Amino acid sequence: MNTTTKTMSAVAVSVSATVMALSLPAQAEDWRGWNIHPPGYPNTEALEAFAENVTERTEGRLTVQVYNNGVLGDQPDAIEQTRNGALDFANFNMGPMGPIVKETNVLSLPFIFSSVEHMHEVMDGEIGQQFADALAEKNLVALSWFDSGARSLYNTERPVHTPEDVQGLKIRVMNNDLYVEMIEALGGNATPMAYGEVYQALKTGVLDGAENNYPSFESSNHYEAADYYSLTEHLIIPECLCIAKASWEALSPKDQKIVREEAVKASELQRQLWVEGSQESRQIVLDAGIEINEVEDKAAFQEKMEPVYAAFIEENPDLESLIDAIRNSN
Repeated sequence: MNTTTKTMSAVAVSVSATVMALSLPAQAEDWRGWNIHPPGYPNTEALEAFAENVTERTEGRLTVQVYNNGVLGDQPDAIEQTRNGALDFANFNMGPMGPIVKETNVLSLPFIFSSVEHMHEVMDGEIGQQFADALAEKNLVALSWFDSGARSLYNTERPVHTPEDVQGLKIRVMNNDLYVEMIEALGGNATPMAYGEVYQALKTGVLDGAENNYPSFESSNHYEAADYYSLTEHLIIPECLCIAKASWEALSPKDQKIVREEAVKASELQRQLWVEGSQESRQIVLDAGIEINEVEDKAAFQEKMEPVYAAFIEENPDLESLIDAIRNSN
């Protein structure tokens, strides 16, 4: 074979290889998502819709899967895994986010939001972007905000109409100093406890009560032990659909746009399903004979929180303007 023939042959092989490479589909990126909730839960339904739609719209460039029931770890572990890119996305409640992103502690202040609708307006706007910016500094890209309802007090002893009705009650709270201070400001005895231990503690009298939203009160069967549910609505804590910063930055602008759009759609779906689920849970506990009462004078409870706010601001003076912005936005 002469030199010219060899050269032409090499060129043909090179062109053929290039054509084959261009004709092959790009390697799909497998995304893993963390979710603490079980199948059928509003958050789970929304996350699975997000995964399916992103996979479809990116034409397989991303293959997205959600792992439910916390099988990839508890929330603190999942936060760290997402921050370092071991997980690609997750649905996080802002309550346990405080130790990592101190700005999010503002969202755990009692009565910081006047209603769920107020929370939506704040988190979907410029103030919500401030929280997203703070999360981004810790390698978490918050694309949309989920609902987790309003948390109210329930107990085994009596309806709560005024702060005085909380006096002396042993109330379970999440493990956060703000929640302990909240109950103590009302005259109750705050008891941090793992969620899975609350049912038995209510049954045996170790606890007199706890605080949570309708779906949790119903699905945990706490209503079997606590006869009184009082609509204090003292905590309204948003959740994020957060993407690992490394995973986000690896996307093309086109795919970033798709992922962001689907995250917003997932939030809209989750909020709708949350309202429907809350109504169903409320009816279940009503049918079981639970006494549900409105709290006519929430201002009395809010006044009791002023020392909690004062102590928080003294410790975090740089966050006072953020608190004021939220309070003045309603």
